[in-house]
Amino acid sequence: MRWNSRCRIAFAGIGISVCFSVFSWRLIDLQLVRHDELSLIAAQTHSQKREMYHRRGVITDRNGEILADNLPMKTVFADGSLMEKRDEIAAIVSTALNLDITDLRKRLDFKKENGEPLRYIVLKREVPELEARALMQQLSDAKLKGIGLDHDMARFYPNGQMLSHVIGVLDHNHQGIQGIEMTMDHYLRGQDGYRFVETDKAGRELSAFRGLERLPRDGYNVKLTIDMGLQSIVEKELDAACAEYKPQGATVIMMQPDTGDILAMAVRPTFNLNDFNNTKSEDTRNRAVLDVYEPGSVFKIVAISGAIEDKLVTPETSIYCANGAFSYGGAILKDHHPYGNLTVHEIIVKSSNVGTAKVALQLGENRLHEYVRLYGFGDVTGVLLPGEVRGIVHPVSRWDKLTITRMPIGQGISVTPIQILTAMSAIANGGRLLSPRIVRAVSNSNGDIVDEFPPKVVRRVVSEDTAAKMRSALHDVVGPNGTAKLAALENWTVAGKTGTAQKPLSNGRGYGEGKYIVSFAGFVPAEKPAFAMLVVFDEANTVPGGNYGGLVAAPVFAKIADKTARYLDLEPCIDHSAPSAGRIALTSPTQSRD
Repeated sequence: MRWNSRCRIAFAGIGISVCFSVFSWRLIDLQLVRHDELSLIAAQTHSQKREMYHRRGVITDRNGEILADNLPMKTVFADGSLMEKRDEIAAIVSTALNLDITDLRKRLDFKKENGEPLRYIVLKREVPELEARALMQQLSDAKLKGIGLDHDMARFYPNGQMLSHVIGVLDHNHQGIQGIEMTMDHYLRGQDGYRFVETDKAGRELSAFRGLERLPRDGYNVKLTIDMGLQSIVEKELDAACAEYKPQGATVIMMQPDTGDILAMAVRPTFNLNDFNNTKSEDTRNRAVLDVYEPGSVFKIVAISGAIEDKLVTPETSIYCANGAFSYGGAILKDHHPYGNLTVHEIIVKSSNVGTAKVALQLGENRLHEYVRLYGFGDVTGVLLPGEVRGIVHPVSRWDKLTITRMPIGQGISVTPIQILTAMSAIANGGRLLSPRIVRAVSNSNGDIVDEFPPKVVRRVVSEDTAAKMRSALHDVVGPNGTAKLAALENWTVAGKTGTAQKPLSNGRGYGEGKYIVSFAGFVPAEKPAFAMLVVFDEANTVPGGNYGGLVAAPVFAKIADKTARYLDLEPCIDHSAPSAGRIALTSPTQSRD
């Protein structure tokens, strides 16, 4: 008996202990483990979830001028489960929102596969708040239900078409699909928040579930390297030039050689950022990073600087230029003028094809290819713009007999405008190849820096001594004996190189008659450059014999450069006693054909 009593007491104790353990675990599970989950369920059951919307980050230029901002808007939607008088609703909504009533009536009748009405039918996005509120008032006065408003926003670009290819646009989901809006979308895009509240019958908030809220995070702001003062100068002069020459396309890029900062970038044709839906797709093409073309004589800086760097020649080395006709590899390479002996310095100044080819032959195929790649051709520059292409640089194994004489003069190779300017900037800054920088920093709404994008030196291409010798020759290109007399400025020295290249036929066999891409790449001042710039025109319409880099691109460069130097308040540095001072008029177009 005593043993049985003890057993019963023990089992009872164990049972009670198990029960208390189960209840304790259940209490811990409810109070601690599943607290957030159950609180959320309770909040959803007895309260309302209120969205807390974020603000997309703005885009500014280097001086803080806003380039992309936000306008508060509404999305008008229909709830099919609440609508009873569809015809009356359609009549009011179509008039207020300027929608086709037939199409609207069809959308209001949309149903699920099981026949149930849809509870969320978007009728129109980006409706101004005043317009949306007026619509809701009309529906309320008519005692019609089933139409609601959602938070929305519209991206607004204060400068319209200016800098359009750089800034880019958003799609209807507010995702970046062009330009900086696309490449920096992960910074610009924020995150919506929410909180749950209880309300009384009148809709007044009673209390908030403060533990059940997520504050919104506004998008970060992006500051560009662009200077809108310089951008305005570039765009106005480019528009004037395009009105005169009516080219198929045109590009101007301005850069700080020492930092790689892009100060301005303009492309034609262009488009209005605030009217993107009515834009032709080809007008949105950013030629600065997407167009590939044979660069022509501006490419001569590669082979000649490489040969000087490898000490195969000096600027004073004399090269026989075969009186303008050099036979090599079964073909004849010609100059525009018959030259005899020219120094390497003069080969650059007069843009001799034969002289450049002979210098390249001393350099050799492998070293020429290496310098082409060192200057960044055949690879992306890394600029933060979408879709940048590499261009085309064939390996030596695919070269034919003529490549060693044709590539040095800018044929048989495809480059982008941004690559050419980056290479020219390497000469300007003393031989360092920098990655073009278009974003300076990212900051939050308080102005605190979130991320920075410092200048990036990719590698050294040539020595400072070689770069200085090249700058001297490029300065004389703009002198009285050079091919770019019309690029000269009255108060500042200029250095640069012209380029005139026939456009290859679409089948790749030969070149189109009379179809040229002309360019001028240079920097100011020549001795200590404050900015470098490239001007490119695709199929400019000129008088016969006038479509050359020295006649079309160089004068446009001069107009922009003169205003840029004044805008930057550069100290005049021209030697007026020098024979190359000032601008020199051409006596005939044939004096500057490159």
